[in-house]
Amino acid sequence: MSPEELHAIELLRRVPYGRVATSMRALPFLAVARHIVVDGRVVLRMHAGFGYHQACAGSVVAYGADNFNSGEAALWTVQFTGTAELVEPATAELELFGPGPHFVDGEVFDPVYMRIEPQLVTVHTLPGDQAARTRDGSPDRPYLHAL
Repeated sequence: MSPEELHAIELLRRVPYGRVATSMRALPFLAVARHIVVDGRVVLRMHAGFGYHQACAGSVVAYGADNFNSGEAALWTVQFTGTAELVEPATAELELFGPGPHFVDGEVFDPVYMRIEPQLVTVHTLPGDQAARTRDGSPDRPYLHAL
């Protein structure tokens, strides 16, 4: 793994959720997913009831996460692009995910898991000293632009 890939993996481990992007019926979509990192691969947990996993499985997807709402001074965003495959996680991987929600949009949560083997990795950072500030010196979060 390249130094940038290792850095991206380390950043991704700091947050529990991100967004997976692909297309469904020729239209782009984003879906929230819980993730873990295992052996340099990103493993996602999503709700099967939406059917998003069917559009992702076997397709090239992008998965991104960031720390924009973390309160940290230095901001970052990572994106992994690769082919998604449906998987059955091992017991140790399930433990890393922790408990899932009981309901999603009023439906009983039905987990489905996908693995992404990153083929393209990007990291963007915004150092804390470049972040927008209010008059009292605190971060101006609502209007902060990372790029």
